[in-house]
Amino acid sequence: MDILEDLKWRGAINQETDEEGLRELLNEKKISLYCGTDPTGDSLHIGHLIPFIMLKRFEMAGHHPYILVGGGTGSIGDPSGRKTERQLQTKEQVEHNVQALTEQVTRLFGGSGHVTFVNNFDWLSQFNLLDFLRDYGKEFNVNTMIRKDVVASRLENGISFTEFTYQILQSIDFLTLYRDHDVQLQIGGSDQWGNITAGIDLIHKKEGQDAKVFGLTIPLMLKADGTKFGKTAGGAVWLDPKKTSPYEFYQFWLNQDDRDVVKYLKYFTFLSHDEIDVLAEKVKTQPEKREAQRALAREVTTFVHGEDAMHEAEKISEILFSGDIKELTAEQVEQVFGKMPSVEVSREKQNLVIWLVDNGIEPSRRQAREDVKNGAIRINGERIQDLEYELDPTAAFDGKYVVIRRGKKKYFLAKVK
Repeated sequence: MDILEDLKWRGAINQETDEEGLRELLNEKKISLYCGTDPTGDSLHIGHLIPFIMLKRFEMAGHHPYILVGGGTGSIGDPSGRKTERQLQTKEQVEHNVQALTEQVTRLFGGSGHVTFVNNFDWLSQFNLLDFLRDYGKEFNVNTMIRKDVVASRLENGISFTEFTYQILQSIDFLTLYRDHDVQLQIGGSDQWGNITAGIDLIHKKEGQDAKVFGLTIPLMLKADGTKFGKTAGGAVWLDPKKTSPYEFYQFWLNQDDRDVVKYLKYFTFLSHDEIDVLAEKVKTQPEKREAQRALAREVTTFVHGEDAMHEAEKISEILFSGDIKELTAEQVEQVFGKMPSVEVSREKQNLVIWLVDNGIEPSRRQAREDVKNGAIRINGERIQDLEYELDPTAAFDGKYVVIRRGKKKYFLAKVK
C-alpha cells in the first residue's frame, strides 16, 4: 500500500489538487513537501498535530519534510477561520513565538536530520513595496481572490487589505520553496485550500504549466457528537508541558469516546493497520477494558512528550485509581492538581476543623465537623474522622502541598507558603 492509500485508509485526506499526478510523482522519486504554521502563540495545540503527523508519515516513507514557521506571515495574520481581524503582534512577540514553536516541533521530529526548518521572514522581509506590487500583485486577480472561501467568508463583516494579501504571501512561500528547495507538495488544514491553490497557480504562472506542484488538505476533525475536536472545558490541549501537563495530556486521550477512538488511532498514531483493526474489535467486544483508549494515550503522549513522560503519566493514573495519593511526588501533585481550586496556607499546625474553615474549604465549623465526622474529608489521601485532629501542612509532598478531598470528587490544593 502506497502512502496515499494509507492516508486514505486513515481518513486523513480531504482534498487533493491532482491525485493521480501526485501518485505518479511519489512513485518516481522521493519528494520534498512542506506544512506551515504561524507563530500566533508560543505553543502548538493538538489540532496542529494533524498536519505534522502527516509530515512525519511522509518522512518515515523516505520523503523530506520542510516545516515553515511564519515569522513573516505571522506578523500579518491569516484570516482563515476567523470572523474578525487578528490583533497584530509586536516584532518581539513574533520572534519569541517563532523560537518556541521551532523548539517544540523539533522535539516532535526527534531532531531528525531529514527535516528542514525555514522561516518565511527570511525572504518576505526582503521585498520593497514596489517590487511586491510589480512582481507579484500583477499575478493575482482580485475577483478570483474574493471568491476564495477564506476571503468570501469575511466580506460581510469586512477584511483589511493587510489580511486580504495573506494568500499572496503564502503563495510566495510555496514559490520560494519550490525554486530554492524543490518542494513540490504543500499540505495543510481544510481551511488552507484557497491559499494552497493560489500558491500552485502562482508557480504555474512564474515557472510554467509543466511545473509539478501539488496540494493536499486534511479534514476538519469533529467528534462523534458534532463538536470541534481538541477543546475541553479547560480550553485548548497544548503541546507545551507547562500549559498542559503530560498527565493531563495523557488523560485527554484516555477519556475519548468509544465512537471516536478508532478514528483517532488512525489519525494520531503510527500503529499498523492490523494493530488498529485488533483494537477496533476490542472496542466492539470489550469496551469496558478501554484498551484502544489506553493505546491511543500511550502512543500520542510518547510522540509529543517522550516515553519517560508517558510512563510517568501512567504511574500517576494508577496511583490515583488506587486512591493512595501519598505515593505521589510533589512534582506529580503539581501535574495532577495544579489547575484545581487552590489556596495558600501557612506552615503552622492547626485543628483540622478550624483549618478547613479558615482556608475557605468548608463554609462553617458546623459543616466542617459534620463532614469530618461522616468521613467525607481526606487529607493527602487519608480519611480523617477525628474532630481533634491537628493538621501539619508540611507533613507530606516535601512540605509544599496539602491535597484535600471533600466527598467523592471535589479536590482542593493547598499550597504551603
